[in-house]
Amino acid sequence: MPVSEFEQARKHMVDSQIRPADVTDRRLIAAFLDTPRHLFVPRARRAAAYADAQVATSENRTMMRPRDLAKLIHAARIQPTELVLDIAGGRGYSTAILARMAETVVGVENDEDGLSRSAGLLSDIGADNAVVIEGDPKKGVPGQGPYDVIFVNGSVDIVPDAWFDQLADGGRLAVIVRKGPVGKATIFTKSEAGIGERIVFDANATVLPGFEAEPGFTF
Repeated sequence: MPVSEFEQARKHMVDSQIRPADVTDRRLIAAFLDTPRHLFVPRARRAAAYADAQVATSENRTMMRPRDLAKLIHAARIQPTELVLDIAGGRGYSTAILARMAETVVGVENDEDGLSRSAGLLSDIGADNAVVIEGDPKKGVPGQGPYDVIFVNGSVDIVPDAWFDQLADGGRLAVIVRKGPVGKATIFTKSEAGIGERIVFDANATVLPGFEAEPGFTF
């Protein structure tokens, strides 16, 4: 697909999937318009990069639907001065979008494909305020926190306590929590009173490997 066709597909993605989903933040819309999603997708799947669907980028990572990604970032209300932790971002598309919204973004990844490609891709598009660190997504990156926002690329059955521990006071955790067959896009907010929880919308995102419920667990 020629570059101009990718640009047209990207604009159509924003106009048909993201704007109608009540995403009104102009900075976020601009980030989706300016970030070449197809570059973060394997060449064999680039024709589907802007479709209303998830796209597998490796054996262990799947890019969320554009609509779901945009709505979840929008709900996190990221400010330009904030520090964000991006969990399991694969090749770095979510990291690139978040870098347009925040002051600094730290990604944590243990997927070999993502680790080998994300740094180069982020450099190519000028995301100089973002870095991806090798580590266990379940453990986050405590040494770089606390974080104003933690964003999770995919759904989980159980939210690790380590993520809550790394949130700053007033910090938000944006994650899709699977409740039986349905995923609930959820914003958890940390305060002196504890952890608040707000369900934003339903979303069926691929469960991150290693975040499945143990056998015998009931919802």
